[in-house]
Amino acid sequence: MTAERQREFVDANVLVYAFDSSAGRKQQAARRLLERLWDSRAGCLSVQVLQEFFVTVTKKVTTPLPFQEATSHVREFAAWSVFSPTADDVLAAIELHLQAKIGFWDAMIVLAAAESACETLWTEDLNDGQVLRGVRIRNPFKQPTRSPNS
Repeated sequence: MTAERQREFVDANVLVYAFDSSAGRKQQAARRLLERLWDSRAGCLSVQVLQEFFVTVTKKVTTPLPFQEATSHVREFAAWSVFSPTADDVLAAIELHLQAKIGFWDAMIVLAAAESACETLWTEDLNDGQVLRGVRIRNPFKQPTRSPNS
């Protein structure tokens, strides 16, 4: 019997840092995470993440990527499990937005992770360790805290 792999959802900010040459330590952390997810085939994202990634890396980073290169990366990430929301998902995200007191777009990301059966959502936009809709939020850029004895 084989163990079922755990699915992990990646927010757009993590993808952006992986391709932002000005991101320094965050770029290295994002690349390590994405490499692990490629190797394990556990990566998930949503149409929203692909859209945000494309706009951000072509217009909002210090050194924007050429459209063709950004398009190529979107095409590569489209090989992952990609969640496409419905109108019912938007309504569920509105409810989550109100209940959890998080931004609407963050609620859409959490909902997409939950609907994709992901155990983990990698993002820096929510509280590390928080659990929403059964999904644990993890910040890939958070430095591990050291105990005073270490």
